[in-house]
Amino acid sequence: MDCLREIEGKQAHDPIFINKMNKSPRCVYVPGPVIVGAGPSGLATAACLKEGGVPSVVLERSNCIASLWQLKTYDRLSLHLPKQFCELPLMGFPSNFPTYPSKQQFIDYLESYADKFEIRPRFEQTVKQAEYDPTIRFWRVKSVGLKGEETEYVCRWLVVATGENAEAVVPEIDGREEFGGDIRHTSMYKSGEQFRGKRVLVVGCGNSGMEVCLDLCNHNAKPSLVVRDTVHVLPREMLGKSTFGLSMWLLKWLPMQLVDRFLLIVSWLMLGDTARFGLDRPHLGPLQLKNLSGKTPVLDVGTLAKIKSGDIKVCAGIKRLKRHAVEFVNGKTENFDAIILATGYKSNVPSWLQESEMFSEKDGLPRRPFPNGWKGESGLYAVGFTKRGLLGASMDAKRIASDIERCWRTEAKHPITFTRSLLPAAQSSSSSP
Repeated sequence: MDCLREIEGKQAHDPIFINKMNKSPRCVYVPGPVIVGAGPSGLATAACLKEGGVPSVVLERSNCIASLWQLKTYDRLSLHLPKQFCELPLMGFPSNFPTYPSKQQFIDYLESYADKFEIRPRFEQTVKQAEYDPTIRFWRVKSVGLKGEETEYVCRWLVVATGENAEAVVPEIDGREEFGGDIRHTSMYKSGEQFRGKRVLVVGCGNSGMEVCLDLCNHNAKPSLVVRDTVHVLPREMLGKSTFGLSMWLLKWLPMQLVDRFLLIVSWLMLGDTARFGLDRPHLGPLQLKNLSGKTPVLDVGTLAKIKSGDIKVCAGIKRLKRHAVEFVNGKTENFDAIILATGYKSNVPSWLQESEMFSEKDGLPRRPFPNGWKGESGLYAVGFTKRGLLGASMDAKRIASDIERCWRTEAKHPITFTRSLLPAAQSSSSSP
C-alpha cells in the first residue's frame, strides 16, 4: 500500500485527482478505465467508451500511437485485408484510400481517429505492474516514465490492449555469436535497399517473411527462405474478390470444411502445387487451421512467382550458424551475409499483469478462446487478443465499452466511496493532471 495514504469520501465519478507524497510514487485516481496500449485496439476501446460518455486514461510505453506500425514495420507493408475489414468502430477509411491501404495511409487513418475522438494517450509510460487490490476493490497500475518517475493509477476497470504482438520473438540459434554478419528481427527491418547484392536468409514463411523476401528481390538482393513447417499460401484475391471477403461470404452459407475445399481448389488452379516448390500444405484446411490454432494463411502478393522463377530459394530448417554461413538440417551449408528473423511476436502480459485466471502465464493470451476471451473478473478486460486481426479487436472493443458503460451507469446511481484509511495520514495535495 505504498501509494494511497487516505482516500475518503472520493466518489468513483469525481474528477481525476492526484495525490503527491514525499518519497512515494505519484498517485492518480482514474474515475473510468485505464487502457494499457495505444495501438488500434486501445484506440478503438477508448473511442467506444467516449461515445458512451465514459472517460478513460490510455497508457503507452512508446512516444506515439500504433508504435508497432510506426516504428517496427517495413516500408513496403500494406494491409493484407481489404480496408472494410480493418476499419475501427465509428469511423471508416477515407473513400479515396485504395482497397489495401499502405502503411503510411493506415497510420494517417489512426492519427485522424485519435484526433476525432480526442484520445490523448499518456506516452512514455511503461506499465511495470498491475494488480487488483481486494481491500479497496480497485486496480493499481504502476508505470515508469522516461526519466524513471513512478506513477500509480488507481481504477475500477483495467483494459489490457497491449495485444499479441508486444514483443519480438527471437529464437536461440546455435552458433549465433560465430556468424559475424547482420542478424536482425523484422521489427528492425525497413527496406531491402541496404542489402543490395547481398545473400540474405529470411527465417520464417508467414506473411512477413514472404513479403520481406519479395522486398529483397525488388532491391536486387539474393534472398533465401527457411521453411520449417507446412504453410497455406492463397492468392490475395479470387474471382475478382478478396480471398478473405469471399471466405467470409461463403461461410454464411456453407460449412467451413466445404469452404476450405473450395479455397484450396481455386488456389491450386491459380498458383499450382506449392509443394513442388518446398511449400507443403497442412492437412487441415486454411480456415480450420486458423480457427483451431490462430495460424494465418499467407496471402500471396507476388512472392510465389519469385520462388517459382528461382529468384527466391527455399531452404530447410537451420541446424547451426558458422562464420558467414548456415548449416541446414538436411546437411547442406551455404554462405550468407545477413539473416532476417521473420519469427513473429508474442504477448508480454505475464511480465506485468499480476493475474493468472484470465490470461495464461505460458503465452500471455486469454485462456478462453474467441469470442469469450474479452472479459475477466474484477473489472479486467482484454482487447486485441482474438487472433482475428482488427476485425476481432473492433468487436471486442464494442463489447468492452458496452459492458463498462453499463457498470458506469449503475455506479453513478450508487457511488462507490473509500471509507477506510489505507496508510497512516500524511500531508498531501490534490490537483488535476
